[in-house]
Amino acid sequence: MTRMSIPNTPTTATLDDATMIGRTLARAFDDDPMMHWFLPGEDAREERLGRYFTTIFTRQYAHHGVCERTGAAAAFWVPPEARDKAVPDEETLRELDGLLGGRGPMFRKTVGAAAEHAPQEPHWYLAVIGADPAGQGQGHGAALLRSGLAKADAAGLPVYLESSKSANLPFYEHFGFTVLQEVQLPENGPTLWMMRRPER
Repeated sequence: MTRMSIPNTPTTATLDDATMIGRTLARAFDDDPMMHWFLPGEDAREERLGRYFTTIFTRQYAHHGVCERTGAAAAFWVPPEARDKAVPDEETLRELDGLLGGRGPMFRKTVGAAAEHAPQEPHWYLAVIGADPAGQGQGHGAALLRSGLAKADAAGLPVYLESSKSANLPFYEHFGFTVLQEVQLPENGPTLWMMRRPER
């Protein structure tokens, strides 16, 4: 039986796409160390991850970022003029508290710790990118990454991201990113790799 191809051409994501994006990113981040740390346990894992990504998309990135999707992936970018919106605002954090339960304070501390390491130079920030495993090998993540990188290149600016999954580092390195530093998150959290791609 052959696998059906899913369109991998990036399109602008709108609020109407919120459910699809939440579901896609929940599957993409199911094995991500950061998400396992924030939302431990297997009980209703996909549903909780979906709610997390739907919340940050609808409350934050859809309004202040550049959001794109394909048939099986999504990416949220923050251009330099929206830099102060790169981390969740207080209203978004309050909404996430209900989902994170007792881990809400730890989430806030982690967001702050990661933000402290962000570069001060003007840059594009890749906040989230992920592809549903059902669409892996069809170029969804690469298409979204190229699309965002092209926007940064057109502005003559570098790109910055954080990854908590070491297996993803070679993918980003293929696109010109290098590791700036490794950061151990507070409260025995996972390692974050801070990566930068120079302007082109």
